[in-house]
Order: sequence, then structure tokens, then C-alpha cells
Amino acid sequence: MPRRPLLALSCAAFLLADSTAYAQQWFPWSNGSHERAWHAPYWEPEWRHLEPRANPPQGGEIREGGARPEIAPRAPAVVRFTHDYPPSSIVIDTGGRKLYYVLPDQQAYAYPISVGREGFSWTGTETISRKQAWPDWIPPPEMRERDPSLPQRMTGGLQNPLGAMALYLGETLYRIHGTNDANSIGRAQSSGCFRMLNANVLHLASITEIGTKVTVVASLPSATVVARAPMRRSPVASPPSTIYPPLSEPPSDYRALREQFTWER
Repeated sequence: MPRRPLLALSCAAFLLADSTAYAQQWFPWSNGSHERAWHAPYWEPEWRHLEPRANPPQGGEIREGGARPEIAPRAPAVVRFTHDYPPSSIVIDTGGRKLYYVLPDQQAYAYPISVGREGFSWTGTETISRKQAWPDWIPPPEMRERDPSLPQRMTGGLQNPLGAMALYLGETLYRIHGTNDANSIGRAQSSGCFRMLNANVLHLASITEIGTKVTVVASLPSATVVARAPMRRSPVASPPSTIYPPLSEPPSDYRALREQFTWER
């Protein structure tokens, strides 16, 4: 047989055997065993695994709030309160970062609080409509738009930003609630709610009834000081001065001197 037809036939046979081996994912020299199976390499671009940094992680549907330990209520200091608000009402001074529970005899409990940051502060009058221990937190849609990583709901617990107790204000979204971030107290950091230490909000809830009036003011007026006119003293007449005549001659003894100098009474 001529060489060229023989060479062509050999190449065709080799290609046929190689394609069959590739389809079965083993090589012809593997002695018919599939233990040394060979797979074609698969390459996937690395950029498919990279998440764009501009897209923050999405929050889950429900997130657990963590543990719910026992917290003892703690009363704040009692201060003098001379403003015209009825006892058993709540007055929130956002400028002074204080919440007052008015007591009789011009006194009040003074709780340190955190208030709404710039653009989220408000003033007005509401009432306590509900009290809830370890409340669930449901961020409103506009808050989740600002931060898509927030969950739709978080159960009550130490990781929940509402803390151990929440007092709901009327039908609004605002609350007087606890916080697990003690460093935020005294600052303007919230979205309109009023944060308190967990121990303080538990004490407030224990003395507050449903329907309690809550007045939110930008600042309380300073105490009025009544100035009194100075008292005018009547002039006191000074005793007439007595002019004593000069001595004509030195007295001879003490008795003569006393007779010459006599006090007029």
C-alpha cells in the first residue's frame, strides 16, 4: 500500500479514538479504567464573584434581637420644678436633653435622654397610648430606604435599638424607649424618638399610666426671679455734738474734772 493512503488512514483512526476518549472523559492509555478521569478545565471570570461596593448588603426579613436579661428599675434625681405643668404629666425639654415626670410640691423626676437629631426634632402634645416590654422593632419604609441593610423586623432583645421598654406616643411612630447605647444619652442622635437608659425607662413605665399627657418643648423657660426694691431706711438723727469749753485751769482732782465735763443725756 502506498505510504500516503496509509498515513491518512492512521491519522483518521487516531483522531477517532481521541474524540471517543474525550467524550468518555478518559484517555486511551488509562487501560480502560476511569480512575484517572480527566475533566476539561472550566474557567469563570473572577468579576462574577465580586459584589459591587456601591450596593450595601440587603437586610433579612426578621432578625433576632438577642437576650432579654432582668434589669432593675432605677429612679433618677428629684429636682425642683417650678413650671406650670400638672403633676403626673411628662414634660420633655429637647434643648436641655431632659425628661421630667412632674411630682407634687413643685418637684419632678429628671431623666437624662437622647433626642432627635437635626431635621428630626419636633414639639407638641401627645399621650401614652401603649407600653411594651422588650418591643419588636419595625423600621419604617423611609428608614429602610436610607439604610437597606436594616431588617423588616427585629425581635426584642439587647441588640434591638428600642431597649427593654417602649412607651408609645399616641398614633405616631414616636416612642419613649430604652437603649443599649448608653453613650448616646445626652445627644441628638435619634430619628425623633426619645431614648433613655434601660433602668430609667423601666422606672418611668412603672409610674406612668396609659393616657398620661406628654408635652414636648424646645426648651423650658428659665425660672422667674422677682426683684425686690431695696428698702429705704429712715435717717437716724445723730445726737447733738456737745462742745466742751476749754479748761480755764487744770483741775485739782478727779472730782473737779467730772463736775466740769458732764454728758448731756
